[in-house]
Amino acid sequence: MDALNPNANRGWRHERGEASLSDVYRTVGTGRHSSRWRRAAAFAGPGYMVAVGYMDPGNWATSLAGGSKFGYALLTVALLSNLMAIVLQSLCARLAIASGRDLAQACRDAFPRYVSVPLWAFAEIAIIATDIAEVIGTAIGLNLLMGIPLELGVLITALDVFVILFLQKLGFRWVEAFIIALLGVIAICFGVQILLADPQWGAVVTGFFPTTEIVTNPEMLYLALGILGATVMPHNLYLHSGIVQTRAYGHTVPEKKEALTFATIDSTVALCFALLINASILILAAAAFNANGKTDVVELGDAYSLLSPLLGLAIAPTLFGIALLCCGLNSTVTATLAGQIVMEGFLKIRLKPWIRRLITRAIAIVPAAIVTIWYGDKGTAELLILTQVVLSLQLSFAVFPLVMFTANKAKMGELVAPRWLSGIAYLIAIVIAGLNVKLLFDFVTG
Repeated sequence: MDALNPNANRGWRHERGEASLSDVYRTVGTGRHSSRWRRAAAFAGPGYMVAVGYMDPGNWATSLAGGSKFGYALLTVALLSNLMAIVLQSLCARLAIASGRDLAQACRDAFPRYVSVPLWAFAEIAIIATDIAEVIGTAIGLNLLMGIPLELGVLITALDVFVILFLQKLGFRWVEAFIIALLGVIAICFGVQILLADPQWGAVVTGFFPTTEIVTNPEMLYLALGILGATVMPHNLYLHSGIVQTRAYGHTVPEKKEALTFATIDSTVALCFALLINASILILAAAAFNANGKTDVVELGDAYSLLSPLLGLAIAPTLFGIALLCCGLNSTVTATLAGQIVMEGFLKIRLKPWIRRLITRAIAIVPAAIVTIWYGDKGTAELLILTQVVLSLQLSFAVFPLVMFTANKAKMGELVAPRWLSGIAYLIAIVIAGLNVKLLFDFVTG
């Protein structure tokens, strides 16, 4: 039992065991005796690492396809997905701070092995799908900017493990700083491109309002689910519940409540920033491609080559390529940490980060390399969108346990989620499951 938190195992089948990400556990000071602003600033960081997962290369593929084919209509999906993400990520922070467990540990401690092992398998599938998207996105970024062949770029992505190892040795704050710096570069790149595209802002506003066509049109629903899978990502739920515990917050109920408040503010602000980026990708595709009759742009390479003639400025595609490469690098860091949390939390297997990274990278590189060599750009585009739909299908297996745990007073104590919040979370979980059933039905019936 956790000596610092005697109530940590109340309501759980097993003791918590070793802390999540033990090498960086509670290594970031929170300045308990400093001003409120300084304490809030100490919690800023994990939310932006989570936000990275909401704008990875797979998201680009679905947003580009959605924007070029349906204009601004799918902006409402990006907005709704982001609101779902804000609710679910706040529950991740609540679970971690109240129970001292990440989501993987909570599943292992709450469920029998015949339930927890399949949940682990589903989580690994989600991480592999994420990694495939990162491999392809980074390889395409290298190809667009430096002319490196896709096949070679796929292999080069395996080397990014050394970037992660270097940053982790410097300290977890350096990892967060790296992420935030790249996010800043992405924001600037898209800001310039949006200005060049000059979208119809009235249509942009209208696009944030829902339409029934999203559900009745199978093709639109497929892309909508891809956007959903790219926005509310399963591995992010495991990631957030682990990295929140890098903060050295107190163990009393008032200190935990304050930590939860600051962690929720951090993730909410960061996810609003992620919404701006995601919406920018879709708006750029709608304004640059759909408005000019290019309704079938799904390849990132096609988007790159078309931006210069359509926007009339040579720097536009370069900015696109830089932003794509930054997204790939960012997603690499967060997927590595999520993989570590999932494996250690579910199975109690501890591997060195570089070994874990090479294993997951190898699993992702094989299908990515086969598709790249055999089918070229067209195949990679289709694989990118497929990975996002796979993520959406895996999502329920992470969301339902999360909502169940945080609504359970025996497990959460005084930090149990309010009934209204649990009600909204259950509604989100049911909507996600229902959309996935609809997607499968449409797929089976053709």
